[in-house]
Amino acid sequence: MMPQTIETAQDTRTIRLTAGNGWVTVCDRSLLTPGRGAAALLPDGRQVALSVDRGGRTYAIDNRDPFTGAYVLSRGLVGSDGGQPFVASPLLKQRFDLATSACLDDDEVSVPVFEVRAD
Repeated sequence: MMPQTIETAQDTRTIRLTAGNGWVTVCDRSLLTPGRGAAALLPDGRQVALSVDRGGRTYAIDNRDPFTGAYVLSRGLVGSDGGQPFVASPLLKQRFDLATSACLDDDEVSVPVFEVRAD
């Protein structure tokens, strides 16, 4: 299964994500720090890991690490490999592509990815 690349928001004031049948406002962009993650709880109970790369692009993937079941991806290390941004799980260090959600260390694994937009 090949994940699709999702458009991300840049230089935004309000971060919104696709959730269910519409868009959900998550937070003000100024609350996010480049190179660090943050967790957000969606109205349906899912947890999202928000990350901003050093170029200012905002990404959102599911916060659950599929290898451990722990909700920790928002606490992972944000980096890049060949220009492609990723977050490394703080537990077992598997890397997840922030644009496609694919695991860079195991082709069979991915996490849900959310489309991000600015309002």
